[in-house]
This record gives sequence, structure tokens and C-alpha cells, in this order.
Amino acid sequence: MATQSAHTLRSHRHLTVADICEELGISRSTFYEWRVKNTAPPCIKLPNGELRVRRADLDAWIESWTEHTV
Repeated sequence: MATQSAHTLRSHRHLTVADICEELGISRSTFYEWRVKNTAPPCIKLPNGELRVRRADLDAWIESWTEHTV
């Protein structure tokens, strides 16, 4: 069986709210404020009510907020 690279595993990982807050250096309340304003990254709501974000979705969301100078 072929071994997946660490990058491939990370890119398919589902992140918790805590993971996202730590990575972005924000509080949980900020993340939930973004959700209310529909500016948070796309979330998956699990049957138990917990949220997850696909790594690829978070990366695309971050890229969408990147300012590009001309």
C-alpha cells in the first residue's frame, strides 16, 4: 500500500474551530462573529453540532482575502 505524503494528508484534513483560531491567531468569538457575518470560511456542521473546515477550503478562503498589488 502506498504511503501518502504529509502534505497530502494535511490537505485532506478537516480542521476544528480551535485549529483555525490557533492558526489565524484569533479568538473563538471572532470566528463565530465571522460566521454570523457570512465572512468565515465554508464550514461543515457535524450531526453533533461541531464545525469542521476542510484544509483546502481554509487555504482558498485565506487566498481570497490576500491583497494583490498592481
